[in-house]
Amino acid sequence: MITLAKDTLTKADVQDSLKDIFSHYEGEKHELIPILQETQEKFRYLPAAAMREISRFLGVPEANIYGVSTFYAQFKLTPLGKKVVRVCRGTACHVRGSGKVLAEMEKQLGIKAGETTDDMEYTLETVACIGACALAPTMTIDSETFGKMTTKKVAEVLGDRSSNKG
Repeated sequence: MITLAKDTLTKADVQDSLKDIFSHYEGEKHELIPILQETQEKFRYLPAAAMREISRFLGVPEANIYGVSTFYAQFKLTPLGKKVVRVCRGTACHVRGSGKVLAEMEKQLGIKAGETTDDMEYTLETVACIGACALAPTMTIDSETFGKMTTKKVAEVLGDRSSNKG
């Protein structure tokens, strides 16, 4: 079952925001993925109201829009936190202890991988590979990479946030 975020955006808000995005496109079906990418960049996820508008703009059934947005891992149907933490689970990172790093990150943030903190500050995800195997285990916060991670370093990387959690 697909869980969608409860949209707090009004139809007018979504339409206004999408006008600019749609202005770069012709309304052709092959433009779906770039439109979804820009929409997600704007809202930090794909609101249901936006996907309805994209469906109308492209003349593609809503079911197809949802199909594409759920097929690709890059698309999110629930809002992401202000900071997205990704812990590498690749072979080199796994062998060097990324499981412990992930467990500590979950403990510090009070959420499990795939979840977002209630204050919308952090989303925690795992990825197959960050591409920095020489620095294993690695993680990223947004575009910043942290290598040779340990459970002790998790609190340092999170800064004040970790002291707010028991």
